[in-house]
Amino acid sequence: MASTRSADVLVAGGGLAGIVTALETLRAGLSVALVDRDTEERFGGLARWAFGGMALVGTPLQARMKIPDTPEVALRDWLRFGEVDPADHWSMAWARHYVERSRPEVYDWLVGEGLRFLPAVNWVERGRYGEGNSLPRYHIVWGTARELVLRLGEAMRRAGAGGRLTLLHRHRITALERDGARVVGAIAVDEASGAELRLRADAVVLAMGGLNGSHDEVRRNWPRGGPMPARMLNGAHPFADGRLHRHVAETLGGVIVNAGEMWNYAAGFPHPFPHFEGHGLSTIPCKSALWLDHRGERIGPEPLVTGFDTHWLCQRVAEQERPWTWHLLNWRIARKEFAISGAEHNPRIRDRQFVRFVLETLFGNDRLVRQMQRESADFLVDHTLAGLAAKMNALTCSHDIDPARLEATVDAFDAQFANGIALTNDDQIRRIQHARQWRPDRLRTCAPKPLRAPGAGPFIAIRMQLITRKSLGGLRTDLSSRVLDGNGEPVPGLYCVGEAAGFGGGGANGRRSLEGTFLPGCILTARAAARELAGKTRRSHG
Repeated sequence: MASTRSADVLVAGGGLAGIVTALETLRAGLSVALVDRDTEERFGGLARWAFGGMALVGTPLQARMKIPDTPEVALRDWLRFGEVDPADHWSMAWARHYVERSRPEVYDWLVGEGLRFLPAVNWVERGRYGEGNSLPRYHIVWGTARELVLRLGEAMRRAGAGGRLTLLHRHRITALERDGARVVGAIAVDEASGAELRLRADAVVLAMGGLNGSHDEVRRNWPRGGPMPARMLNGAHPFADGRLHRHVAETLGGVIVNAGEMWNYAAGFPHPFPHFEGHGLSTIPCKSALWLDHRGERIGPEPLVTGFDTHWLCQRVAEQERPWTWHLLNWRIARKEFAISGAEHNPRIRDRQFVRFVLETLFGNDRLVRQMQRESADFLVDHTLAGLAAKMNALTCSHDIDPARLEATVDAFDAQFANGIALTNDDQIRRIQHARQWRPDRLRTCAPKPLRAPGAGPFIAIRMQLITRKSLGGLRTDLSSRVLDGNGEPVPGLYCVGEAAGFGGGGANGRRSLEGTFLPGCILTARAAARELAGKTRRSHG
């Protein structure tokens, strides 16, 4: 017989959204049981490994950099770039809530919790034609998202002192339980022993992440008619597998919406020391690298350049003949521009080593380039293009790369510079020059030069694959993070936060994100659920 534990609130999932929900409800005087599938050492979910970028609106950092951002401007960008369906009431409502409340409920709140941001605001997802972020909004947490979950996790434990917090690691919720129409708890399984545990609660908050940790779910929900690569890497959390989503939809009347909308990345390669099967690293692609198909020819006619429209990049990569592409660059470009997203490969930011961070930004990150040269079979270096072509073919066990064709690709690009930068006529060069007008981008983007520029070598080729990341869709919720049924009515006792709720409403981002909306979306939806739960308690006691 299963043993039983009780709490005012049961939180399913120990990522950022679950931690913030638990923290805020504990501070409101409620008792909390938090159930997480991972080990105690990995507590924090995907956020523990994330880079920590946040799209925030109207912050003091923006004001200091003379960025005239407002919620009205941000909402215009959000809806236009995301192509949010105007008829999708709750996704629209959450988009508006985000731009109006990200300053007080995320930026100010985190600063109040002792967290800090790097003193520069970056400009990402500008849109291929300016339809994305019309202003810089991308704030970076000092210490990466790892510092975020560690600090908030400690605050949660302090708030739960005296036995009001129960943390259950390595437990998986297999079913939710009802009393009549109301959700009153769950059945959890200890994954070490197989023992069942019955958890009773006045309210259950789902914070189990999205769908994209399971490639079966990714392929099941892939947009109809859209090209899908034969092989992809996994950059999501493997426990975000959609099981609880389906359970809620099939047994409790909840509704999964926008399941085919995903935020994947176009340029990943296998983790040299994978944490799970298929684990991939997502690069921040070098703007100055030539993006090539499997034959070594430049993808076009519009060249692929990062920083403008990630969704479009993924579509272009997915439609390629082979499930990989190549980035061709040189050491000069790599040491200034090459980066890997996440806390693991950004130790200067993660460990808050400010002087070393500044030095690497100003003088180049040879450390990371050499590390990948040592560790990754997909990161190839050679002093000649012919030698590089041989290594590329050896990696793919093919003769796809003709050395002469690779030479011709480089010659065609370098010929643009024959008469000076003023007479170049290449869209990639134009986009680089545009990006470099913004000072933070200028620090991380090379001035355009030929790939064969003297002293710029050796050459580098990186084999890239599409890597899954986040679900933009999820369970339908209202502005109190209550799960809604097919009639738009709340399922009594059931809430959903973070990626599991499509970051609010079931799909607040629409088809595209302005980038950096995910961590704040977890915080905003979690705080909304906690407010509602605290308010219910006050009303019942009043």
